[in-house]
Amino acid sequence: MGTGMTGRWSGRRALVTGASSGVGLEIARALAAGSAHVILPVRDRSRGDAAMRSIRESVPDASLEVRDLDLADFASVAALGKRLRAEGAPIELYVMNAGIILLGDGERHVTVDGHELHLQTNFLGHAALTRELMPLLCAGRARVAVQLSLAAARGRLDDLECKRRYSAWRAYAGSKRALGLWGAELARRSAAEGWGLNVNLCHPGVAPDTGIAVGVRRRPKGGETGGRAQLARRLGSTPAQAAEPALMALASDAGIGKFYVPGGTFGMSGAPRERALFRALRDADAARRMWEFAEMALTRGLAG
Repeated sequence: MGTGMTGRWSGRRALVTGASSGVGLEIARALAAGSAHVILPVRDRSRGDAAMRSIRESVPDASLEVRDLDLADFASVAALGKRLRAEGAPIELYVMNAGIILLGDGERHVTVDGHELHLQTNFLGHAALTRELMPLLCAGRARVAVQLSLAAARGRLDDLECKRRYSAWRAYAGSKRALGLWGAELARRSAAEGWGLNVNLCHPGVAPDTGIAVGVRRRPKGGETGGRAQLARRLGSTPAQAAEPALMALASDAGIGKFYVPGGTFGMSGAPRERALFRALRDADAARRMWEFAEMALTRGLAG
């Protein structure tokens, strides 16, 4: 869907988190192929530079720039937001794609801001970045894609910081469900308060060649079953195919609860399509609570 749309995004300014590799890299490549100017905010500059080189191999005239961002550090998020606001250029395409899952690591990691690492990287960091960029997003009447995961359908909200019970999978699934509820509330608030954002949710299915999927394949015996990993290898997508739901989310007009996913078996792969939200993401009260939870965390973190 994305790579054949030459000129589709001509003159638009885009920001894609997690674009240094995997699905995010392919989203950025497709936007660049559509003539957007793409900002790649990365934690590791060398990986960001490698991503730019990769995109230019297929899109020689790509308009790209690398910026510094660590979603697990509110100070880093605030610094990027301050710089971009000072420059004043509206952001018209925004993909919250970055995510981590530390499968095989049984230790609960805490960020410099005191939050469980998956929760801050996958959810709170994106909430903070959105808050920092809001003037630019509103000015650009931005099209926003909130990238979730199949795991969002099963994530638990009762212990998001995983203080009582920790596993990487539990932390990841909870963070992605929280992001999905928050994203649904972002769409509602934009519509109700006239922010002008076009917000849609999406998930990429399974892409066996990405870093997250590698972790799934290496899951230890006795954890989540190896059969699921074997199924992922048979039914999963390439990173470029897995990028297509996010591109469809950007291209489609928003509606509360719009959700774009791979259309194949179990939503693991296939051409993108719209589907009903996961049941776990339909609770408006839970969405409001996730918004308030994020606001409290950001008020403390960004004030510091």
